[in-house]
Amino acid sequence: MSRKIPTTVITGFLGAGKTTLVRHLLANSDGRRIALIVNEFGDMGVDGELLAACGVQGCREEDIIELANGCLCCTVADEFLPTMQALLDRPNPPDHIVIETSGLALPKPLVKAFHWPEIRSRVTVDGVVALVDAAAVSAGRFASSPEEMARPDHDNPLEEVFEDQMAAADLVILNKADLLDAASFARVTAEVQGRLRPGVKVVPTRMSAVDPVVLLGLSAAAEDDLDARPSHHDLEDGHDHDDFESFAVLLPEIADPAALELRLLEAIAVHDILRLKGFLAVSGKPARHVVQAVGGRMERYYDRPWKPGEDRASRLVVIGRTGLDRAAIEAVVLG
Repeated sequence: MSRKIPTTVITGFLGAGKTTLVRHLLANSDGRRIALIVNEFGDMGVDGELLAACGVQGCREEDIIELANGCLCCTVADEFLPTMQALLDRPNPPDHIVIETSGLALPKPLVKAFHWPEIRSRVTVDGVVALVDAAAVSAGRFASSPEEMARPDHDNPLEEVFEDQMAAADLVILNKADLLDAASFARVTAEVQGRLRPGVKVVPTRMSAVDPVVLLGLSAAAEDDLDARPSHHDLEDGHDHDDFESFAVLLPEIADPAALELRLLEAIAVHDILRLKGFLAVSGKPARHVVQAVGGRMERYYDRPWKPGEDRASRLVVIGRTGLDRAAIEAVVLG
């Protein structure tokens, strides 16, 4: 019997740096055949597009499978299992499978799926790697306020998702460590370590730059010790994301990306948008312009030329807590 194919689950909240980590991993795979499953919350994929355009040998489009419009922890039977079976049944199966989950995904239901008879004898969860945005933790993004905790119906879905991701982790990458001073970094490290199981290591990084040797080969067989990975949703029959919502904003060609950035930052601040990302068509520019925002931090860059015949469309994905005022947000973005 051939060995089980190791699978690494990469989790982490919105904007923690998962796609950057995967891109770094593929660029430094040293010839290892890695298949990638990318899952996004919402019906418009961005991360898979970015990875397919990364321009390195490990980023073959046929090895990148994008599952949008849903969360793998909720669509295991309908999407994840058929995708895994198709990968395993290839004439030349991958050496390693990497799953980049949605930033709102709970890792445990996905790990539990590795017990399904169709795949349990053929793959194993080599490890759950959780990315943490150190600056977001330092800013209190995942902590409940005293006022929230005092309410009898206290519920903080951001904190619950974050805690579930930490509880499932075999390794934590504390990303964007360079954005904090020494005292803040020490405080964040202690806070993260306090949410982890004994023995789970925390590795600080900048721009998600981690040696693949650190990530691949954890040999955790995570599917075999699920009881040691508690979840807020262990007693629930399934899991939904009613606490969060996503929509896409379509724009015309952009004449001034800097002016648009100011409007986007205004919308993020006023409406507490958790994540904003997408592509812009800039007038007179032959390349696609990428926008990435987490809270009030925004990054913009050109990633690749528009392909012949490709629709030069500007489209942005907005993700936040349920109740976003879509009309107001679109009014600000469109100016």
